[in-house]
Amino acid sequence: MNYDFTTVMDRRGHDLLATDVIPHEGVTVREGVTAIPMWIADMSFPTAPAVTEAIEERLRFPNFGYFSQSKEYYRAIIDWHRTRKQTENLSAEQIGYENGVLGGVSAAIRAFTSPGERILLHAPTYVGFTHVLENLGRTAVHSRLIRDEHGIWRMDFEDMDRKLKENRIHLAIFCSPHNPTGRVWERRELEQAMAVYAANHCVVISDEIWSDILMPGVRHIPTQSVSADAKARTIAFYAPSKTFSLAGLIGSYHVVYDPLLRDRLRLEGDLTHYNSQNVLSMAALTGAYRYGADWVDELCAVLERNLRFACDFIGKEFPGVHVMMPQGTYMLFLDCGEWCASHGVSIRELQHRGVRAGVIWQNGESFLWPDSIRMNLALPFTLVEESMLRLKREVFV
Repeated sequence: MNYDFTTVMDRRGHDLLATDVIPHEGVTVREGVTAIPMWIADMSFPTAPAVTEAIEERLRFPNFGYFSQSKEYYRAIIDWHRTRKQTENLSAEQIGYENGVLGGVSAAIRAFTSPGERILLHAPTYVGFTHVLENLGRTAVHSRLIRDEHGIWRMDFEDMDRKLKENRIHLAIFCSPHNPTGRVWERRELEQAMAVYAANHCVVISDEIWSDILMPGVRHIPTQSVSADAKARTIAFYAPSKTFSLAGLIGSYHVVYDPLLRDRLRLEGDLTHYNSQNVLSMAALTGAYRYGADWVDELCAVLERNLRFACDFIGKEFPGVHVMMPQGTYMLFLDCGEWCASHGVSIRELQHRGVRAGVIWQNGESFLWPDSIRMNLALPFTLVEESMLRLKREVFV
């Protein structure tokens, strides 16, 4: 490998939620055991050298006054989308800064719905979407994903159409790749979903923050690319934060082709007088997108090894725990319902067993799916291996 994905960094004491917070109140790690952070969606790898070098270069100029996005910033995004997502003819005018993808989602919800309106999402549902809707006084309507005979998560298009009609919904939130299941939607699935949205006159918010974290051989297809109609009705959000572990720098962006959608979205963001970028965030994105492609390719190969090992281990050692090998993201979503029922153990107790063993994983029920757990596998393989051994010895027993 050309980059470091093996060093076990001690991330404690650096103001990081992953290591400084246990998301299970009242539960502690057994004394003498080192915690393995596997819950919040950031990585336990050093970021790409292209990122730190770009930030260091900007720091050599000792002034941080007001600024606007540079031509290099927009060119980096346009080139990244052309080479990594096969997006042609994207222009700077169609790109806009957002204080995080959820900030952009919030602005879009405010721009295109009123309090009390219903919005369609898929379940399992990313917990951030749930919190945003609750905060804004909107009502979530969930269309449950279903697993086919191979255990692959699929959309239920008939259910989507029925719920859009019954609830007179005109805004949908779409997650591509899907968090937490790790599905990377195929073109035909995207075409059919967008046809359902079009038939119901829906504006579509497409969260594509995970679109660079793909298993080798898997391709992400931007939602806006599947048809002229999809291009016109979709507000897409992206960020380098998952790809390069830059969540603490803040810096996302939207891609909106339709002028009406774009103007309404930007107005809503501007009204806060806060939707503005940090100069170091701009440097980080520019460096990452200009010079970080090789690092991402190597990262994805590392993640594929981690995820495949974990899925194989779980399938062999924990009968009754069901998991799909992710096609994208670095998260595993464990359905533990059958195991819990056969062993007389509640999902809460199972989660707590993991924490006491130092496997700090996340309550999957927060994603509106019963008896489930979400695990982050973006960490050195030695820790992935150790976590699985702990689960075998102390948790799934």
